[in-house]
Amino acid sequence: MTLVIKNLQRAVPLRRAWLRRDSQTLRQILGLARFDLALICVDDQRMQSLNGRYRGQETATDVLSFPFHQDLRAGDIPKPLYQDEYNLGDIFLGVEYIYRQCQIQRQDFYSVLTVTTLHGICHLLGYRHSTEAEWKQMFQRESNTLKLFNSLTGASLQPLTQNF
Repeated sequence: MTLVIKNLQRAVPLRRAWLRRDSQTLRQILGLARFDLALICVDDQRMQSLNGRYRGQETATDVLSFPFHQDLRAGDIPKPLYQDEYNLGDIFLGVEYIYRQCQIQRQDFYSVLTVTTLHGICHLLGYRHSTEAEWKQMFQRESNTLKLFNSLTGASLQPLTQNF
């Protein structure tokens, strides 16, 4: 179905075609191609506002996910009853935050953006990382997905964090 990418920031030049291609590949690997998904790219100010409003943390962050289907168990694919329920939700990508972190850690911006998008999709599928057990489960899903992504694209992406 539809992948909508909105760029609501001007802090970082963004090639949406790259993000679209990688996001479509991730959706296909995860069996989610028939679901709508929105990726909204924002700056630090907007991300800080969203993070404060919805998580009570007054700081910018890399990603916030807002699932359409509530209370999914980790890894469950939604089972919509109606056509208009084929929606995963919205992912806000803090591209200014991600870009700054990439500069500090000398990482490729678009590679990190792809991995961060996967992390957001995993949140839409019910994955959490509040406990070590949840983190391990989410990390395993991200690792397996990126192995398939790498084999299809020739990339060498890895999950961003290695421990809880």
